[in-house]
Amino acid sequence: MAAPSPGPREVLAPSPEAGCRAVTSSRRGLLWRLRDKQSRLGLFEISPGHELHGMTCMMQAGLWAATQVSMDHPPTGPPSQDDFSEVLTQVHEGFELGTLAGPVFAWLRRSLGLAEDDYQAALGPGGPYLQFLSTSKSKASFFLSHDQRFFLKTQGRREVQALLAHLPRYVQHLQRHPHSLLARLLGVHSLRVDRGKKTYFIVMQSVFYPACRISERYDIKGCEVSRWVDPAPEGSPIVLVLKDLNFQGKTIKLGPQRNWFLRQMELDTTFLRELNVLDYSLLMAFQCLHEDERGLGSSLIFRTARSVQGAQSPEESGVQNRRLLPDAPNALHILDGPEQRYFLGVVDLATVYGLRKRLEHLWKTLRYPGRTFSTVSPARYARRLCQWVEEHTE
Repeated sequence: MAAPSPGPREVLAPSPEAGCRAVTSSRRGLLWRLRDKQSRLGLFEISPGHELHGMTCMMQAGLWAATQVSMDHPPTGPPSQDDFSEVLTQVHEGFELGTLAGPVFAWLRRSLGLAEDDYQAALGPGGPYLQFLSTSKSKASFFLSHDQRFFLKTQGRREVQALLAHLPRYVQHLQRHPHSLLARLLGVHSLRVDRGKKTYFIVMQSVFYPACRISERYDIKGCEVSRWVDPAPEGSPIVLVLKDLNFQGKTIKLGPQRNWFLRQMELDTTFLRELNVLDYSLLMAFQCLHEDERGLGSSLIFRTARSVQGAQSPEESGVQNRRLLPDAPNALHILDGPEQRYFLGVVDLATVYGLRKRLEHLWKTLRYPGRTFSTVSPARYARRLCQWVEEHTE
């Protein structure tokens, strides 16, 4: 891969001419603004006055400059061993932004067909990041890019170390199984303000995109303790991600796609078990299909060509567990049933079953006798989530 030399580097960062400002709508029509407002119901712009506005402005300027590096030095082949350990620190006025394993993520973005200028425009200062009310118990901050295509989440140092340690095997898994349900990580970064403590964050494709017609969202772990969320009042614009107990009595109706889904969940959870990882979630959302969207219809040829591209033979395609992808944005996370479209993805891949989690397991065993909770061995966690999927699909 054509990239600067590996290891820590510190450079003066270029600045986007636009600066950090909200996108203006003076040149956009009324219809566009109404549609944009409708698609953002339940989301909140991080605008001036918001407590996180300063941080997100720095993230935007930093990501713009970081992406410029990968545009100036595009990948020319698969990542090298040195690429996985590269750390680039760009110095801005008042802060520094670090890019970890930048050439690897540039290659991953290219392999997904994601243009770097689109990525830069979505994450840079062209429009404010969006925030939503999270039902997660973690202390992380969550953001969406202004077009809702990309999801940003702050991470602890230990989680980032685990992600980077597993990155070579993660890349290998996606090469072996290009239609994997694992979240597509697009970048790992650090933000340091005035020589203070570093804040780490990741960028990934949003599973829930495009979001304009999604009716329900769930975060599934396959257990019961702390897995209920009080639903928003009827008619409320608040967007909540519900949990396992909220899904009781419901079914994912996939029809012929069910066998593929069960097999892919088995492949992905086996991979995570081998990494000694637990506490990940199956994100899931529903969208009713219009009459003219049901069935493969006229897009069959397009889907077939797109789905088998790169496969060497039917046998290899079967081993890779490929499927016919829908003709839609974010196709890797979309599965169409007979009447509904499902957005599906496995996220939160950085919790390792170390001493702390083993002690937490012992404490929860005493605290919740006879009940299921999230902190169990990776083997049991994977088996239980696959069992939940099998029991709730048809």
